[in-house]
Amino acid sequence: MLKPAIVLSAVLLAQTGLFYGFSRSEKIPDYKPFNTFPSQLGNWRLAQEIPLDEDTKNVLRGDDYINRWYVSPSRAAAGLFVAFFKTQRAGQTPHSPKNCLPGSGWVWTTSDDISVPIAGREPITVNRYVVAKGEAKDVVLYWYQSRDRVVASEYKAMIFVAADALRYNRTDTSLVRVIVPFENNQEKAATATAIDFIQSFFGTLRSYLPA
Repeated sequence: MLKPAIVLSAVLLAQTGLFYGFSRSEKIPDYKPFNTFPSQLGNWRLAQEIPLDEDTKNVLRGDDYINRWYVSPSRAAAGLFVAFFKTQRAGQTPHSPKNCLPGSGWVWTTSDDISVPIAGREPITVNRYVVAKGEAKDVVLYWYQSRDRVVASEYKAMIFVAADALRYNRTDTSLVRVIVPFENNQEKAATATAIDFIQSFFGTLRSYLPA
């Protein structure tokens, strides 16, 4: 668990970077609109596109979204949610799933991080949550991604945002979340499914986000 002093330092550093950014016109990077995101990702194919309602958009305050369910040949299902933010000024910041899920009635039973091997680069470290709501159970993997940098920790993400604001005059970021439902005691299999799904789309998603 992070010490309160470390958390406070991260918040103050992020605020410093963002405050300094207000004195300059921020560089808004180019990105590819998500409405062209492929319906086929390796062996996974699009099963359902779920539009966000206006109330949800007003709460999230992102600039572009992916909210889809994909299925594999074995009929495994995986949900993909991506929220992209051109800037994090004026409170336009990603909402952490660990805060949003409990607010929706989900209770977490496991919280850790795992390493996901990615072809052509170092493995990425992502958050893993196992959550339950009645009889329903999900494995949730999520991370923050900026400038080809994958960060699991919310506090480290704040620090990197401040550094990017000071060095590159930009604060764009994205939240990436994968959900895989499971039954009985299939948590390990659900985690493996989530990893396989991430490996199928990571390179494609990278091409949509700013470098």
